[in-house]
Amino acid sequence: MAENFRFFEAGPDPFGRTWQVEFRWLQTAISIRHADTVDVKFIIWTRDEPKQEKVIALPHALLLALSVEAKHELTDAWCLKLAARHLKYMIESGEDLEKTLVTLTKEDLERAAGVRVPA
Repeated sequence: MAENFRFFEAGPDPFGRTWQVEFRWLQTAISIRHADTVDVKFIIWTRDEPKQEKVIALPHALLLALSVEAKHELTDAWCLKLAARHLKYMIESGEDLEKTLVTLTKEDLERAAGVRVPA
């Protein structure tokens, strides 16, 4: 995957299709959903499918723990990267692709960051 997380291609999905992915926004969800997450919104589309919104919710407490363990500063750019990597995983695996809002687990974040955090 290219390091451009604002616009990229992902796939193939389980049906062999390649998806276009466009970043829309990143914001703290406390104000919009009363959730302690960083929400990252993307628009995705492929042939024979209408454009779809996908919001990847990164739980703040898990992000803080991952940031410490991975020794990586918690920045907007890193949140965008983690969300984009998870969305790519969703497209390629078909997992949760029917959902508009996906809240990541500790394991999801670790996979996206490429690290394993001790329990």
